[in-house]
Amino acid sequence: MQDDSSNAFDPGDVPLDSRELRDIPSVEVISRAAVMLLSAGAERLGLAETEPDSSPHRDLDEARRLITALAGLVTSSGEYLGLHAGPLRDGLQSLQKAFREASAVPDPPGQGPGEKYTGPVY
Repeated sequence: MQDDSSNAFDPGDVPLDSRELRDIPSVEVISRAAVMLLSAGAERLGLAETEPDSSPHRDLDEARRLITALAGLVTSSGEYLGLHAGPLRDGLQSLQKAFREASAVPDPPGQGPGEKYTGPVY
């Protein structure tokens, strides 16, 4: 077994923008987490590159995990996100569609990343 302690998360590594976490409104914490998942998912799909198919960062297995986590977060917290809910849902759906297009063998409708939370994406 390999020791992955060098990759362990250290909460001290996360800057708090000179504010304590307890002082940040929940909608901002949720939105930041969603944007991080959205950005990481796009990176893993290679969408930051001119040629996504040849991106060295492309990893569909990792993208699936990130998109599913984003879908769970956005779906479960939608009522709290107010004006942020629509753009986050749109971003999620864009990632889901990009994943389907990138897959050599697309998942059946309703079985793609996050679709158990959002319903089928075509």
